[in-house]
Amino acid sequence: MAKRVAIVGAGVSGLASIKCCLEEGLEPTCFERSDDLGGLWRFTSKVCSVTKCSDFAVSGQWEVVTMHEEKQESAIFDAVMVCTGFLTNPYLPLDSFPGINAFKGQYFHSRQYKHPDIFKDKRVLVIGMGNSGTDIAVEASHLAEKVFLSTTGGGWVISRIFDSGYPWDMVFMTRFQNMLRNSLPTPIVTWLMERKINNWLNHANYGLIPEDRTQLKEFVLNDELPGRIITGKVFIRPSIKEVKENSVIFNNTSKEEPIDIIVFATGYTFAFPFLDESVVKVEDGQASLYKYIFPAHLQKPTLAIIGLIKPLGSMIPTGETQARWAVRVLKGVNKLPPPSVMIEEINARKENKPSWFGLCYCKALQSDYITYIDELLTYINAKPNLFSMLLMDPHLALIVFFGPCSPYQFRLTGPGKWEGARNAIMTQWDRTFKVIKARVVQESPSPFESFLKVFSFLALLVAIFLIFL
Repeated sequence: MAKRVAIVGAGVSGLASIKCCLEEGLEPTCFERSDDLGGLWRFTSKVCSVTKCSDFAVSGQWEVVTMHEEKQESAIFDAVMVCTGFLTNPYLPLDSFPGINAFKGQYFHSRQYKHPDIFKDKRVLVIGMGNSGTDIAVEASHLAEKVFLSTTGGGWVISRIFDSGYPWDMVFMTRFQNMLRNSLPTPIVTWLMERKINNWLNHANYGLIPEDRTQLKEFVLNDELPGRIITGKVFIRPSIKEVKENSVIFNNTSKEEPIDIIVFATGYTFAFPFLDESVVKVEDGQASLYKYIFPAHLQKPTLAIIGLIKPLGSMIPTGETQARWAVRVLKGVNKLPPPSVMIEEINARKENKPSWFGLCYCKALQSDYITYIDELLTYINAKPNLFSMLLMDPHLALIVFFGPCSPYQFRLTGPGKWEGARNAIMTQWDRTFKVIKARVVQESPSPFESFLKVFSFLALLVAIFLIFL
């Protein structure tokens, strides 16, 4: 009989977990509190509690209590995958804004934002310069009378388009680039990245430069913001000193700026209200989880948290890779190390000690995308073997090492192997430009291109030699 797995949440991590359960022959039931998307979906089902069964030490089973249409239901599951993510509870720090209770205009969290029409002919203040705050400020600037974007710590704004019009993530996120970054001292990597980012937009001139440039800060992907700033449609301002009835005063100035609407793009907190703190405890914006997935102290490893991580890369393949390994642990195919080993690693990660090489992932939940995924793939024997690939299929090896680290690579071998993965990797650039390359111009071959291919092959040999040295 297939093991029954309860999946809490039908977002991208929940959907990936359903798929992975089905691939491994398990029986998933997904609970989603909203009425949108969700193996066996149970819409508008709020999970009230997930508790250990009385014989948990032997069975590893959980009792899941849910509420559906005001009716409480209970069911027993062999395992539970929690996929609620870290964007669950809007963070609205009103106490940090003196006078906000006297404000007569409208204010709300960015999660409530749906359409820019509400900003028409209004004076708008957006607090927070993450991706949501920046997107809202840019959208508002097309309709509003005036838009202010308030930031305390600044941020790195980058374009989605890299050199020569290539998508930035397909150029930045390669195994070669990642190895290079992780081989250089952190100050050098930071300097190189700052230089590259500032080549597109001098952040100091635009009042955007981060105050703390030693730690990695999430990139703000927005092509429009510089244009909106330089044309006077968006005004960058520091943090708020005081909020009045119809205006605000920014720090470092006594001038009042009339404001009609305040949008708090101040992020989110996360919690697991349906789990007892003895199972998973959240402290300082993180949970004590082995590899960001498993509680280390449970007698049976039958509970996994999926998607509670902030990789410098795509969240969707990260969540899927977590689910692939987690499902095999829940099934009993893969084993976890002893609790003492897991706890030691968790504590070491919490100390946030910089490695002094590569980027500084010092904030809670931050992780190196390729390094982390490769580690999980190793546990299920699905990590691409570049040395073997170089001998058997050198063309593929070159593209895997120097080309985009796309999720196709994670399906080349091991459980869940996809026969079409190689062809998908070889043709990924064709698909990238097929939609936009409507006008084709015949190009003559360049001798430099041939030289570059030979050089790339030699660089791959050197890199593999260094890896296995």
